[in-house]
Amino acid sequence: MKALIKSLAVTLTASLVSVSAFAADTKPLNLDELLAQLEKGKLAQSAENQSREQAFLAQRAEQEKLLQQATARRDAALKKSEQLETNFEQNEFKLADLSESLGKRMGSLKELFGVLQQVSGDSAGKMKTSNVSAQFPGRDVFFEELAESMGGSSKLASIEQIEKVWFELQREVARFNRDVVESNGNKVNKEVLRVGAFSLVSDGKYLEINPTTGTVAELVRQPASRFNDGAAELQASQGEVKPFALDPTGGSILGLLVQAPTIEERVDQGGEVGYVIIVVGIIAFLIALERFISLTLIEAKVKRQLKSNEIKDTNPLGRVLKVNQQFPDVAYETLELKLSEAILREMPKITKNLTLIKIVSVIAPLLGLLGTVTGMINTFQAITLFGTGDPKLMAGGISTALMTTVLGLVVAIPTVVLSSVLNTRSKNIMFILQEQSAGIIAERSEQQLERRSDIKEANKTVA
Repeated sequence: MKALIKSLAVTLTASLVSVSAFAADTKPLNLDELLAQLEKGKLAQSAENQSREQAFLAQRAEQEKLLQQATARRDAALKKSEQLETNFEQNEFKLADLSESLGKRMGSLKELFGVLQQVSGDSAGKMKTSNVSAQFPGRDVFFEELAESMGGSSKLASIEQIEKVWFELQREVARFNRDVVESNGNKVNKEVLRVGAFSLVSDGKYLEINPTTGTVAELVRQPASRFNDGAAELQASQGEVKPFALDPTGGSILGLLVQAPTIEERVDQGGEVGYVIIVVGIIAFLIALERFISLTLIEAKVKRQLKSNEIKDTNPLGRVLKVNQQFPDVAYETLELKLSEAILREMPKITKNLTLIKIVSVIAPLLGLLGTVTGMINTFQAITLFGTGDPKLMAGGISTALMTTVLGLVVAIPTVVLSSVLNTRSKNIMFILQEQSAGIIAERSEQQLERRSDIKEANKTVA
């Protein structure tokens, strides 16, 4: 009703506006005509409102129908969700049972399949870039599918697949003959052993391929002998398992090993100070060797003299004992001085050059420190001139600094040990001489005391 009143008011207002506008252009109407026009407008407005109400009722019925359909779909979705949750829980239990069953089936082979999966995944990437795949294409696809199958499902690899993995990995090693440029420039046809796409060896030497000319040549500078020995053993083998240094980077690591300096080059990095340390060390070692041999011989002669009753002057102890025979009647105080003099004469021969060895053991690390300071000065000068952008400019000074320190320690440590050993041996010999000298003096003193007592008793008897 309220809606109807509002629509009538709107219609009346519109009619009045229309009448006013029409009245401005036409002559005024009488009251009957005006009422007739209003009645006519009212009838038209009622018909329009009825049509609107019918349309609204029709739309409301459609909305109710859509609401019923949405409610039905919601109920169906809820029912399906409950069913899926039930299925999910059941599948969880089934999956746990299947996983347990799979673990029991795999047993001790679980680690094998894990390694197989890892090897398959790693080999797939290598096979893509391997030069051997140009001869045997499609190998990377097999490895990728095998790794994905074993990693994404519970399916185990078959015996045929495992054997194929082994076969494909073994096919990376091949022997063939071709021309090889030796280090002296001669081109010789040799048997070449190719280990995958990584290494080429021939006659125990590593080879490289020149990408520009396509020729195969020996490395001008070979790695350490232990790597070449492994390459020679692998090439000479007839299917046996041999240790071999494989470069998985295709030559990068081998190039770094080849660039590693030898012992001679490392010594040369020490510079002039390093050579001085080496010369001083060689002199100290030669002196120590001579002293070691001499003291060993002297000690052996002294020990033989201790066991012998015959006094010989070919050893220090014999010469000291001979003093007792040369002065049989002197007082023991005088004999003590004579023996001390004889021992002092033997001391320079026994302790000869031992002090020099000790001096070298002290000087060597100081020379190493001098080389370190010199190398650091050169490094700082290079930094001042060229900055720190290129480490190679500082490598020379750092190498000198480190190598001289190493050389100094290499010389100092053995010389300290040798000095201690030789000093101990010389002191042992001197101890034997002093011990025997003290024994001689004690014996002479006892003889003189007995002689004096005999003289006193004889004098008493005469009196």
